[in-house]
Amino acid sequence: MKYTKTNEAFWDAQSKNNDVWTVPLSREAYRQAVAGALEVYLTPAKPVPADWFPALKGAKVLGLASGGGQQGPVFAAHGADVTIMDISDKQLETEGLVAKREGYPIHLVKADMTERFPFGDGFFDLIFHPVANCYVQDIQHVWNECARVLKKGGALLSGFCKEELFLFEFDLERNPPLVVSHPLPNNPLKNENPMNINRGPVFAFSHTLEEQIGGQINAGFALQGIYDDRDREGVFAQYMNTYAATKSVKL
Repeated sequence: MKYTKTNEAFWDAQSKNNDVWTVPLSREAYRQAVAGALEVYLTPAKPVPADWFPALKGAKVLGLASGGGQQGPVFAAHGADVTIMDISDKQLETEGLVAKREGYPIHLVKADMTERFPFGDGFFDLIFHPVANCYVQDIQHVWNECARVLKKGGALLSGFCKEELFLFEFDLERNPPLVVSHPLPNNPLKNENPMNINRGPVFAFSHTLEEQIGGQINAGFALQGIYDDRDREGVFAQYMNTYAATKSVKL
């Protein structure tokens, strides 16, 4: 069985358990977005800078692996034509429920990022890709497909885990210290002792900055912005930034 089927089942379960990345936008937050607020997250704690976004009214926006009704409603509130692609039926179901609740149209597409995206060349103006490529072994394929389906000059906003996150053995229910226990790169398909960032039946992979940023450049993007972030709470939040977000533009 392909490893992404395990990850699909994991996120279906996370959605049922109200994981932080599966709790949909509230009605009040949606109303604020309609009134002009633009607050969405690629990483846990820092909102994406407003000047990273193109004009959203009428823009074709792809939420890549961003089901759950968190970012899609905000983009729809700003007049965007929103498509959400996700591997999880439950995340897409939640996305659809929010759209029905607030009365806006949305395109929901179930697809696997490790395969060819089910869209034509040069279709989207913006791709919004929150932390998710840690669940993909080959992220160059993801960047290549993003470049293919974006228009020239289109923006790719992405969040990702830093690879040092995967060095440690830790228990989110306990306090530090953190213990270095796992070699890099972390690859659960190859390593005898892989680190599991979710403590569950899921495949998670570490990726270097060469893969993350260099991979975007190799796919034909120009980097225009970057920031660091950390968890809002927990062990790592006390010590270091474990996430980053980037803005890149297709040349």
